Amino acid sequence: MTPSLAAKLRSGATVITGWNIWPEPLLAEIAARSGFDAVTMDMQHGLHDPVSVMRAIGACHLGGKPAAVRVPVGDNGMVSRALDMGAEAVIAPMVNSAAEAEAFVQAAKYPPAGERSWGPLRGQTVFGLDTDAHLKMANKDTLALAMVETKRGIEALDEILAVKGLDGIFVGPSDLSVTITGGDRVAPGDPLVDEPVRIIARKTKAAGKLLGAFTWAASRAQFFADLGYQFIALGTDQAYFQAGIQKMLSDRGEEKPVT
Repeated sequence: MTPSLAAKLRSGATVITGWNIWPEPLLAEIAARSGFDAVTMDMQHGLHDPVSVMRAIGACHLGGKPAAVRVPVGDNGMVSRALDMGAEAVIAPMVNSAAEAEAFVQAAKYPPAGERSWGPLRGQTVFGLDTDAHLKMANKDTLALAMVETKRGIEALDEILAVKGLDGIFVGPSDLSVTITGGDRVAPGDPLVDEPVRIIARKTKAAGKLLGAFTWAASRAQFFADLGYQFIALGTDQAYFQAGIQKMLSDRGEEKPVT
């Protein structure tokens, strides 16, 4: 059996994940087969619903890569459902307090770590595990990652990191830039975001938890990797599609803008 996403990250590996916003399982499978180490389905700002997530997780598995899901804000019911469907990690956006982190963990982990209800029928099929084996692996081999992406989240970071069962922090630099500038601009690569990103890295590593982040550019992905971030999202499927069109037109000598 190939190592789980959790095992890879805990071994110190850097995992680059694709980011799937379009609710088409074939796109998730293509991302899985095209070089990404994992694929994340986005339900917060992407167009996924529970059915498309279920199908995309299966498509990623068919492509030989683990699947993660970013759920909508505060939707802890979907946390459990995504894991039931076979997701190996769930990302919860806009976690701004220890209480929110605790509610997230309760939905993501089976007793005694949490209160997740039993019923991973699709997940057992995806992983090829019987009931006992799935129960034994679930809390250890599926990840609960809380997004810290606001001033409030940074101020509460110590308390969030102290929540038992939380596996790591995932940074949303766009929202971080919006909150830092008081709503003045979206600037995920601006130097003003760098110091909060460093603070999050330092505190999260000191707490012995995993680090993840979203990025738009390869150079920015390297910036995060150099700071110890391991689970790094690079762009979106919309960006991959647009970039591919532009590259083909450019190679043909007829470059045209794609909007």
